[in-house]
Amino acid sequence: MSAMPVKTTMTVPLLDLKAQYAEIRQDVDDAVRRTMESARFIGGPEVSGLEEEVARYSQCAHAVGVASGTDALLLSLRALGVGPGDEVVTSAYSFFASAGTIANNGATPVFVDVDPGTCNLDPHRLEAAFTPRTKAVVAVSLYGQCCDLPAIQAVCDRHHAWLVEDAAQSIGSEWEGKRSGSLADLGCFSFFPSKNLGAAGDGGMVVTQSAELAEKVRLLREHGSKPKYYHAIVGTNSRLDALQAAILRVKLRHLDRWSEARARNAALYNQLFEGSRVTRPYHDPRTRHIYNQYVIRAPRRDDLRKFLTERGIGHEVYYPVPLHLQKCFAPLGYKEGDMPHAEAAAKETIALPIYPELTEEQIRYVAATVREFADQ
Repeated sequence: MSAMPVKTTMTVPLLDLKAQYAEIRQDVDDAVRRTMESARFIGGPEVSGLEEEVARYSQCAHAVGVASGTDALLLSLRALGVGPGDEVVTSAYSFFASAGTIANNGATPVFVDVDPGTCNLDPHRLEAAFTPRTKAVVAVSLYGQCCDLPAIQAVCDRHHAWLVEDAAQSIGSEWEGKRSGSLADLGCFSFFPSKNLGAAGDGGMVVTQSAELAEKVRLLREHGSKPKYYHAIVGTNSRLDALQAAILRVKLRHLDRWSEARARNAALYNQLFEGSRVTRPYHDPRTRHIYNQYVIRAPRRDDLRKFLTERGIGHEVYYPVPLHLQKCFAPLGYKEGDMPHAEAAAKETIALPIYPELTEEQIRYVAATVREFADQ
């Protein structure tokens, strides 16, 4: 398929949350009004209702709302007893919270390179990273595609280590029919506004099949207090606001439809890039990919970014510096060349607009622009 002539008059943002709000405005406004009139702003039926609905949606027995996706990871690790002297293995290529929460619990992050196709943690490299100090693995399901959790779990089982899924980008994704969040000891979702299920601010959720772990996370989010003012453990304040929960309950009803629209948009991009030099995202056939991002590879990424900007096309780089090369982790002793696939991804990946409200005309314009650059 040859590239179309590129028009230079169209603007395509990376994400258009106003378009999403316009579609569901009445239901969102009603949910906000209902919460305001109830004056139940902390806890209450909106939070418990969302917890029940997300647990059911994610094929989990329990869900615990928290203040952010970062706190979901932080409290999950704390609930597992991760602390000073422990090591936690995670991906070298992810958002900073995947490793920052390990360090903030006093443990040491140990990085593993990623699969060059999916950019998810490579389970074949995992075992070599284990030591007698390994307490857990934080496996990241990046860009909306589940990582190989059964293979990772098998390694964890052999070493009696916990498994936490960083599912911040993958709510609704599946591995062989099983939902993201349900295949690990604890799954961690983010409701940051840009996510497929995004709040009007920060929010997060921990899901699990374990009643014991769910109760531990509940305690930790409420200063370790149960009953009120009686503290068996030291926790923190990490509650999900009722207003955010009310909005998320509205959006959850639309989530599968939105994810399917993203997948259709991805399929159209893939078709339009057929036969070009554009490296399309790899979709593991064992997964349901929800396309939180649509990420291509571009060896001349900086030049492509300038080209797209000049033509009014939004884009983003997730992530320009792999975690093992972040300055704050320099004392761990990693160096350039240690994680070649993560380092290549950090230099080449670029995300294109993929949100559900994109028109076919917009997608064709973006694809034609990228092809014009890639094929020159």
